[in-house]
Amino acid sequence: MKKLIPSLLLCIICLGSSIGVTQAQVRGKVMAKVDLEQLFKHPPQSAKPWVFWYWMQAAVTKAGITADLEAMKLAGMGGAYLMPIKGVANPAWITPPVEQLTPEWWAMVKFAMQEADRLGLQMAMHDSDGFALAGGPWITPELSMQKVVWSKTLIKGGQTFKDTLQKPESYKGYYKDIAVLAYLSLPGSGISTKNITPQIASSVEGATNVQFLADPNNKKNFISADSCWMQLTFAVPFTCRSLVIRSNAPNYQAERLTIAASNDGKTFRKVMQLQAPRHGWQDNDADITQAIRPTTAKYFRFIYNKEGSEPGAEDLDFAKWKQSLKITGIELSSEPRIHQYEGKTGEVWRISKNSTTEQLPDDLCIPKDKIINITNKLDANGRLNWDAPAGNWTILRIGHTSTGHTNATGGKGAGLECDKFNPDAIKLQFDSWFGEAFKQIGPDLAKRVLKVFHVDSWECGSQNWSTTFAQEFQQRRGYNLMLYLPVMAGVPVESAARSEKVLADVRQTIAELVVDKFYGTMSKLAHEKGCTFSAEAVAPTMTSDGLLHYSKADIAMGEFWLRSPTHDKPNDMLDAISGGHIYGKNIIQAEAFTELRTMWDEHPGMLKSLGDRNLALGVNRLVFHVNTHNPWLDKKPGLTLDGIGLFMQRDQTWYKPGRAWIEYIQRCQALLQQGHPVTDIAVFTGEETPRRSLLPDRLIPTFPGLFGAEKVAREKERLANKGLPMRTIPIGVTSGANMLDADALVDPLHGYQYDSFNLDALMRLAVVKDGRIQLPGGASYKVLVIPGHTQMLPNGAVISQKVVDRLNELIAQGATIIYHPDAGPALKQTGKGRLITGPYQQGDLSSIGLSKDLTAVDASGKYAGNIAWNHRTTTNEDVYFISNQLNEKRTFHLSLRMSGKIPELWDAVTGEMREAAGWQVQNGRTVLPVNLEANGSVFVVFRKTGVANLKKKELVFQSVQTLKPDWTVTFDPKMGGPKAPVKWTALQDWSQSADTTIKYYSGTAIYDQTFTYKPGKEQSSIYLNLNKVDDMAEVFVNNVSCGIAWTAPYRVNISKALKPGVNQICIAVTNTWANRLMGDHALPKEKQITWTNAPYRLEGKELLPAGLIGPVVIEKSN
Repeated sequence: MKKLIPSLLLCIICLGSSIGVTQAQVRGKVMAKVDLEQLFKHPPQSAKPWVFWYWMQAAVTKAGITADLEAMKLAGMGGAYLMPIKGVANPAWITPPVEQLTPEWWAMVKFAMQEADRLGLQMAMHDSDGFALAGGPWITPELSMQKVVWSKTLIKGGQTFKDTLQKPESYKGYYKDIAVLAYLSLPGSGISTKNITPQIASSVEGATNVQFLADPNNKKNFISADSCWMQLTFAVPFTCRSLVIRSNAPNYQAERLTIAASNDGKTFRKVMQLQAPRHGWQDNDADITQAIRPTTAKYFRFIYNKEGSEPGAEDLDFAKWKQSLKITGIELSSEPRIHQYEGKTGEVWRISKNSTTEQLPDDLCIPKDKIINITNKLDANGRLNWDAPAGNWTILRIGHTSTGHTNATGGKGAGLECDKFNPDAIKLQFDSWFGEAFKQIGPDLAKRVLKVFHVDSWECGSQNWSTTFAQEFQQRRGYNLMLYLPVMAGVPVESAARSEKVLADVRQTIAELVVDKFYGTMSKLAHEKGCTFSAEAVAPTMTSDGLLHYSKADIAMGEFWLRSPTHDKPNDMLDAISGGHIYGKNIIQAEAFTELRTMWDEHPGMLKSLGDRNLALGVNRLVFHVNTHNPWLDKKPGLTLDGIGLFMQRDQTWYKPGRAWIEYIQRCQALLQQGHPVTDIAVFTGEETPRRSLLPDRLIPTFPGLFGAEKVAREKERLANKGLPMRTIPIGVTSGANMLDADALVDPLHGYQYDSFNLDALMRLAVVKDGRIQLPGGASYKVLVIPGHTQMLPNGAVISQKVVDRLNELIAQGATIIYHPDAGPALKQTGKGRLITGPYQQGDLSSIGLSKDLTAVDASGKYAGNIAWNHRTTTNEDVYFISNQLNEKRTFHLSLRMSGKIPELWDAVTGEMREAAGWQVQNGRTVLPVNLEANGSVFVVFRKTGVANLKKKELVFQSVQTLKPDWTVTFDPKMGGPKAPVKWTALQDWSQSADTTIKYYSGTAIYDQTFTYKPGKEQSSIYLNLNKVDDMAEVFVNNVSCGIAWTAPYRVNISKALKPGVNQICIAVTNTWANRLMGDHALPKEKQITWTNAPYRLEGKELLPAGLIGPVVIEKSN
């Protein structure tokens, strides 16, 4: 025992001092030729992951800053995105609080930069207080995001009208006129259930009085979970041309009611079934006006039946949740309206079917030349003096006001969102926050440390006006919007088709302006500061082309969530990846592992598969969400983002040993940042605005052959959504079970990769070279796909003549295009190219000379699914990343579209590299067996020319010795463990212990013993296999750190430390916080060890397995 104690102490010292010893960096050297091996062994700064570093609720201390940043450095992070969140808590977390924008707060920011400089960390800051999006107290209403508003006044002509026009909606009194227009009133003008009140009844049992649904100001909910109807009865026949179903919050079922009409209340005829627009999560800024075929009846019945509901999606957000009908009112109108015009004006992110001539015949549209501009008849007080000609007139007072959106997650720096079309407002925002940071920090320090300017995910709604919008529209679209201004109020002009075309041009102008003015200005200003510009997704909240803004960013960024299907963002990820590829952005980041409810069971081993999936998807730098600043050194786990996000900070139990996972990520990212992605297929996103990348399920109608009959059948069943099945993930969050999960992104085209390809790339960037469509940034595609109808293209994939001409030009130059017949005008087979009419029924693209880049088959020769992969190519190398997405060990054969070079297997977990065994070339492809552990991954690297060596043996591990189960285990008393070491003669799960100090223990415990080793005659590497450990373990042999086992197979190489004879072994095992939090929850507060502001969500949960389970076996490899 006297010998063991000094060794044990030395193990503990080594455990603390060995952090980051493998983090040697390649610095200050520009290599003419990239050396992949050196990059893999010594990942550069660019390969390091970053963190979002949230300063919560004005609770910031210097001691906490230093501790946070030192921990980041030791863990292997490259830098931090510093973002203050919210204002002072009530009561305040610390006294005095350090509020944003105060001198004390700026001093903390400067101190953080100084500490980062000392530690060699880089920093980023957002463009505003909080994480969304770009606002502050310096933004006045006239500089804020603007929207079009209006009022209508009906008058009888043939006389002079002298009166004050109703002032349209205003934000805190702020309103500016755009124009005052007059036109002969359309049929039904001014007639609605606001002034003709019907009697309302319902089939819902017990709902004897639902007349409140006729009250336009009602807020009381009518709720039904079961099928029912609501009936409006008029005293005399009523002609309905449009309607609004009102609700307190967006309700999917309210927008899919079936309308039936009757003259006698007995025999009903179906008018139509309403259809919800495609919409995002931030959809409560405007009503949804439904246009219907003009229908005259005394009885209107609205029938609710949730069967047939589409499963929720990122572009059908309110269908995600448990479905029931919740409405506050039904308003019928005799006035004609453009169908669902609110989204078509760009006020909210929506996509809708076009209005039809059945809904809007020409005689229900205003002739453009009959609109009279009487703006000059309005005085400064809003009083109109106009000699109205004979007839019934509608006076449309149309103007703009603030949308009222703010950077709501900010604190003292919160305020109105800046006008995204106004460069002056944008510059004011930049200068007042990020620019001010440069001043406060000092330019020299800022230039060394504050290297990244960031715009986070768009969470401030849309806008559809600015003071220069009409001028921008004229310049970009070539005609005067003012002649068609009534369409912005939903009033049809000329015809249904012309009204829709003008509104499409409005949305396209909005999509261009947000890129040119907002992202373009922010990019310019960031670059003037010497900063890199990173940006997250803009859809599905701002009317936009979801890829276009990445043309202005240096780093494209999306986000993915952990165990949070209702909030996960696979479309954001594809936007960033495709946008990054088409615009030549090498670094593609992801806000990583954002979690709706922190459950405290998270650890690197369980996170690996999700991270790998996104690396395979195209991400090559992770930014962890979230490292919440903990102002205290004595409170653990400490402050969180209200229990949201992955707890990725210094007081995480496994943060220090978690550096092994970070090293794995560094190696992966070092390779995945080299060269260009190999992507065979480009998929056109269409001309509808808004638009974004296409998820794989949207390609099934175009590529049924590539997806296969089984997937086609499963997708049909999923979309049918029969019975609307539900699931609960995470705890307490119930949603539809048939939502598309992100695992659908794993090899969807069975061996081919694709990018989405926007209008800008098609019209401006694409050239054809050697039969491939190439872009200036390096992207190259063998085939361009024009898909058919998708949910994001509700009017069909009809393309314009300019796009048809461009596609024909590309075909003539040698491009191959797969063209779905419902996409509109036929293309021409001319020149060197090839035109293939879809849907494409074949199982591969060999008919156009394109074999699969990768195929994987199991022992039976069947397709081995759940393998995520990525392929990148440099001047001289090809690199495939292969990830087993199943939590089970697997063996399969890979066939790769490569020949002439030797495949090497590079293990990013261990850093080991070796030539593949058993590989051969068949039909010009490299075929090799691959064995991957549960959630395992490997790089297959081709860099050296050569032929197959059939004598090369597969790596095999053989048991040499099983260590006796006699261990001395030392827990940390400060973490609630036993005060003295305990002796075990058998390995055991801590959570099963009768000793509560062990049962509820969270943290690190050190297992210690000696063993005698007798080496064999042959030379071989020696490993220690822990077999089962919960959750990770660092192994020391003779006081030498041999590595950290954090993922299957929990094996480390001990060759460098092992010696013949007696050896000392220490194994530092770390579990998660969950068990300690559950144990503390049963104790009075004064006896609790832990403290956190995160809500307790572990009620009723079982304790998690913890500790070294073993058996612990010494192995040798061949």
